[in-house]
Amino acid sequence: MTSNDQVPLTPFQAQLHEIIYESDTRTGKIFNLVLVLSILLSAAVVMLDSVKSIREAYGVSLNFADWLFTILFTVEYLLRIYCIGRPTKYIFSAYGMIDLFAILPSYLSLFFPGSRYLSVIRIFRTMRILRILKLAQYLEEGQLLVEALKASRKRITVFIFAVMLLVIFIGSTIYVIEGEENGFTSIPLSIYWAVVTLTTVGYGDISPKTPLGQAFSVIIMILGYGIIAVPTGIVTSELISSDKNISTQACPQCSAEGHDFDAVHCKYCGAKL
Repeated sequence: MTSNDQVPLTPFQAQLHEIIYESDTRTGKIFNLVLVLSILLSAAVVMLDSVKSIREAYGVSLNFADWLFTILFTVEYLLRIYCIGRPTKYIFSAYGMIDLFAILPSYLSLFFPGSRYLSVIRIFRTMRILRILKLAQYLEEGQLLVEALKASRKRITVFIFAVMLLVIFIGSTIYVIEGEENGFTSIPLSIYWAVVTLTTVGYGDISPKTPLGQAFSVIIMILGYGIIAVPTGIVTSELISSDKNISTQACPQCSAEGHDFDAVHCKYCGAKL
């Protein structure tokens, strides 16, 4: 899509977009600071409600507060959709999905009571405070990390596939070595042990009893340290080759961020910034 295809905004939509999506203006900064404070308070409400003694004493008040925040965030979510030219771009963006999932648990709790505690996902929305405080360098580093992960996804996929084959082999081998009499009652359970051992987690709920099995475990543990370092090296190599400088400008059409400081048009939809 080119800049000529952008959907024109009404004066009211443009003003609303400036307040909600931008943090350069005084009203925009106030809006975003109030939003972040509300997100933190709503997350605190959910966590306090999970404490039995507090829930028994203040359950009604906490439930009321949770619904109050849910309605507030629902209105804000709808306004975000309303004040951009291409609403679907925001809805299916990372921020858009987080904003949606932040309000869904409360509505789902009407049918599945326990699901309301999942609304603690709202805490991820506080990432917007980086824009408010003009910490663009952190946004830049985050953007570089995402791009590095995308660039290395094929190599990481091959690596994960190789590790999956390896743990199947390790699990099958330890099953043969130890046997059911030592707690390795099946190959799937042995594969679980292989994953726990290879990642050096070591829960200890199941462990080899024979000398051969213990020696095999030592080899797997040492191997695990080397395997853990592989994806780190893959992503690091991509980070080293990346060198970009981005701004906090939000596109009025698709709400996308991460543009260069001297960008005139959105690099995602082509709309004029």
